[in-house]
Amino acid sequence: MGAVIELDHVEKTFVVRRRAGRLRRTRTEVRAVDDVSFEIPAGSMCGYIGPNGAGKSTTIKMLIGILVPSGGRVTVDGRDPSRDRTAVARRIGVVFGQRTQLWWDLPLRDSFALLRHVYRVPAAEHATRQAELVELLEMGDFLATPVRQLSLGQRMRGELAAALLHDPAILFLDEPTIGLDIVSKEAVRGFLARTNRERGTTVLLTTHDLVDVERLCDRLLIIDHGRVIEDATVEAVKDRYSGERTLVVDLEVPGEPLEVPGARVTKVDGPRQWLRFHRDHHTASSLLAEVTAQAPVRDIALEEPAIEDIVRRIYSRPPA
Repeated sequence: MGAVIELDHVEKTFVVRRRAGRLRRTRTEVRAVDDVSFEIPAGSMCGYIGPNGAGKSTTIKMLIGILVPSGGRVTVDGRDPSRDRTAVARRIGVVFGQRTQLWWDLPLRDSFALLRHVYRVPAAEHATRQAELVELLEMGDFLATPVRQLSLGQRMRGELAAALLHDPAILFLDEPTIGLDIVSKEAVRGFLARTNRERGTTVLLTTHDLVDVERLCDRLLIIDHGRVIEDATVEAVKDRYSGERTLVVDLEVPGEPLEVPGARVTKVDGPRQWLRFHRDHHTASSLLAEVTAQAPVRDIALEEPAIEDIVRRIYSRPPA
């Protein structure tokens, strides 16, 4: 499918003035986004991650038209967001986890009604879409509650509904699960996956919670110091930066640590042993064959490397 988000050699610089003595100020140019290029196809879910100050929020603000690029080209659904903000706004939904688009003192239902007029959605279409979202996000019990009285999990469900009421083709999410408990996070992730699967909504997700990326995204973009340093699937990033996996075996009886060429035992707990191995030396099945040749096995499990550890390793690399 064609790309609905395109960045072509995009740059964004800011001028920062700092005091240098009692009367003088210095002028410094800070490059927040530096020659970023990527395309996101329609219907995909892409994670866009990086440390604080890496440039991801600046990128999102250019994509939704709040900031104008200093150089390069940005298009969203075939339009320039900074020049055609109204048309682009009708095609996108935006959720900022630490900001609200709801009216704080109004019941949630009234915020939804006002948003219908903001996006000029026909009343019948709005009513159908709202009923669908209320059911999917289980908001029926607090539609009449003022937004300021909602729990964080309830408010985030309201924010998601508000962003999707006009049925946008593209959804920009900035920290959508920040501060949520485990149950609320799973509910939000499930809803987003279903929205993408059933409606074909394109999702660009920025987050510090890498479980969100691992559960939801089919592609991972990593930005650091204003430049995209990785662009691949989550599995490809895992393979590239951590070829190691762990086979957890439950033996019939406790024993000494197993000795298998190309693997090492990292932990022993009674009959359970953890064997770490590299993909270049073993597959899980070949390692299991080596283990069963030495001792009877009751159960096994395979642990993949945690995406958090891999991304931390990428961030800690010395600059190229």
